[in-house]
Amino acid sequence: MKIIQGVLVSEDIIESRFCCDLTQCEGMCCIEGDVGAPLDPMEISDLEDCYPIFKKYMIPEGIDKVEESGTFDYDMEGAFVTPLLTNEACAFVYYEEGIAKCAIEKAYLNGEIEFQKPISCHLYPIRIVQLPDYEALNYHRWGVCDAACHKGKQINLPLYRFLKEPLIRKYGESWYSELLKEADQGK
Repeated sequence: MKIIQGVLVSEDIIESRFCCDLTQCEGMCCIEGDVGAPLDPMEISDLEDCYPIFKKYMIPEGIDKVEESGTFDYDMEGAFVTPLLTNEACAFVYYEEGIAKCAIEKAYLNGEIEFQKPISCHLYPIRIVQLPDYEALNYHRWGVCDAACHKGKQINLPLYRFLKEPLIRKYGESWYSELLKEADQGK
């Protein structure tokens, strides 16, 4: 583990190679799972404020779910998560050429909202674990991302470089610069 400005970073994040390949996985991280994506409590108001705008991109089942129970749910520990449909897909999913994508991000990319998507989704497959004195960043491995691991190895793209934008969004430029220095020292 490396400690960067009070954040624990797993060596896997530095050593692993990764590059999403949506043509292979078809966005399975948005449609498989037994609990929704973790939400920062500060993201709840963004979801509620932006919902009327990104709603038009959602599938009907997602709209029904949000209008029935709201823009967030709770996991078994009581933490905020995105709501799930009965088939375990995220309520905010839509499909483009058979690939699951995020309706929130579509509205963001179209310049309609300023909220990109939940940071946990943007950082995936990195997961944040809150410890008593630190946040810890861990690499969540599962078979859905095998194609991304293969592609990342082919092009020799480290996970932390693939996720540069969301890491900067979460922790800032100076934090990311320090991560780069730490990663370079390990080579």
